[in-house]
Amino acid sequence: MQDHNKPFAEVDASENEPIIQIDKVTKTYGDLYAVDDVSLKIYPGEFFSLLGASGCGKSTLLRLLAGFDLPTSGRIYLDGQDVTHLPPYQRPLNIMLQSYALFPHMSVEDNIAFGLKQENMPKSERIERVREMMHLVQIDNLAKRKPHQLSGGQKQRVALARSLAKHPKILLLDEPLGALDKKLREQTQFELVNIQERLGITFIVVTHDQEEAMTMSSRIALMRDGRVMQVDTPRRMYEYPSSRYAADFIGLINLFNGTVTSQHDDQVLIESEEAGGQLLVRHSQPLVAGMAVTVAVRPEKLQVISCTNEQPNQIRGVIKEIAYLGDVSIYHADLPTGKRIQFTQSNVQALAEQPLSWDESVCLSWHANSCSLLVE
Repeated sequence: MQDHNKPFAEVDASENEPIIQIDKVTKTYGDLYAVDDVSLKIYPGEFFSLLGASGCGKSTLLRLLAGFDLPTSGRIYLDGQDVTHLPPYQRPLNIMLQSYALFPHMSVEDNIAFGLKQENMPKSERIERVREMMHLVQIDNLAKRKPHQLSGGQKQRVALARSLAKHPKILLLDEPLGALDKKLREQTQFELVNIQERLGITFIVVTHDQEEAMTMSSRIALMRDGRVMQVDTPRRMYEYPSSRYAADFIGLINLFNGTVTSQHDDQVLIESEEAGGQLLVRHSQPLVAGMAVTVAVRPEKLQVISCTNEQPNQIRGVIKEIAYLGDVSIYHADLPTGKRIQFTQSNVQALAEQPLSWDESVCLSWHANSCSLLVE
């Protein structure tokens, strides 16, 4: 995961005006709420991702921003201007579609220059801008090729260069890496971030791929059923999910239901039948004894220990499944309560020397500040 959120640690609380403000926007199709009362503020220079499963409303929200659809209610402001009912060509943005939509009869350089010609940019300036864009996305040697002569990754770069050629203030990207294979997609993620940082353009990306959003984004809006569930930096969304849905959608997670037993300062003691004992969590908000809560623990936070005395945050299990992923292995273990949990181990030794195996009993533990508490 790239720690790309650092430049925007100050943005949320800054005095900067948002470049995009979505104010109580709703979009309905008959009885269906595709976007349901969404409000967002996106700041200049952010790499902002709309993340969620298919049908969550993220692409509809992008179309509303682009002007391809109009909201049923609510307002949209771009750079301080109310653009709610403006057509796409009057908005200070550009969009890169998932299909890339290249003109098959045009060369690479003509595809990139198309929008500049439409704006009647002088030929000398147009040639220089196209050359600049091709160099930026590293396709200088493809200028005369037609789209059918390009690989998927090359088409993606041409589409990106065309989208950037008009120097928009905002670039919308709809599943921009969906057509690429895994290795090329991972490589291109970092290239997109570097290009965005060099140009300082605000990027809004729609994606269903959590790893993609976590790698590229300064902030993420996680959507479900047309609503925004959480807006946060990738690190905070991973470490401090605001709901069971957010915890379960981002990465692997172990969830233990329980009830609050007591709280002293920020130490909360929880009785969990699923975990087979007591759990201890650091949580600053006051809770009431008997309240139903969920403890969320990421698999990499669990440590294999030698169980001696029964302590909070200690569980025993038997390994039933092992997934070897090269750098790490994911272990599935069954607890005496019948619950199955996951934990990971870095593969610092050769596979033949791994100490854990199938049907082996293990004792696992984690720190009180390595888990989070969900109250819903």
